[in-house]
Amino acid sequence: MANVAIPSQGQILVNIEDMSMLKDIKKAISLLKGVGKITIPRTKRLSSYERSLRDLDEGRVYEYDSLDDLIKEIEG
Repeated sequence: MANVAIPSQGQILVNIEDMSMLKDIKKAISLLKGVGKITIPRTKRLSSYERSLRDLDEGRVYEYDSLDDLIKEIEG
């Protein structure tokens, strides 16, 4: 008979559709036998450069003929 290695740890990825339930789901999972640590990955924050590129792609770009025109627009 061959020796079979049984992993000592594993991971399960759970996709949650309703983020308002996250706290309850985390509590329920922690009550299961054998569950060690529960971590919730943080979403990656975009750099200002990446946000600028996204604005450009989504058409949130404005052009002005001069700085005075920009200032007038800002002041309303």
